[in-house]
Amino acid sequence: MGVTRTPRGRWIEEGLRALAAGGPEAVRIEPLAQALGVSKGGFYGYFRNRDALLAEMLDTWEREVTEAVIERVESGGGDGRTRLKRLFALVATLEGPVTGTPVDLAIRDWARREASVAERLRRTDNRRMDYLRTLFRDFVPDEDEVEVRCMLTFSVRIGTHFIAADHAGRTRPEVMALTAEWLLR
Repeated sequence: MGVTRTPRGRWIEEGLRALAAGGPEAVRIEPLAQALGVSKGGFYGYFRNRDALLAEMLDTWEREVTEAVIERVESGGGDGRTRLKRLFALVATLEGPVTGTPVDLAIRDWARREASVAERLRRTDNRRMDYLRTLFRDFVPDEDEVEVRCMLTFSVRIGTHFIAADHAGRTRPEVMALTAEWLLR
């Protein structure tokens, strides 16, 4: 009987967890192997080195927060408002090891220090904004207003995690629902 290898995707997910918890410096082979309960030898069956893992982590993140989300939203059909409602609902549930806000924020922080990550983040954000534009254009005729709604939508997605303010007797989910309602009018 052969040895069962830890799947490649588990290494990537564990790497993204480590990135979210401690930045790129926390993505180290031995601690990842310990977290997975395996020896580090299996790592080299999938990846040349740590840099190769980091690149695949970014590939996985980029794919899951753009194309995979877009495919899920588009699969349900409907007009722009319907698809935006689906997108808002989906994004509110994306808190997995690959698509969660901690990973997104860790990549944004990493991009401040590394040009290649900044370039990838710009590409990913541009893809996200382009998709939002197509949805808002379905019911907003003014291009300036489309751009404002896209910027507000994206800013709320990223920025809400930094805001600790109370909401005058409303819960955060209530305010988020009001925000979505306003954006979709």
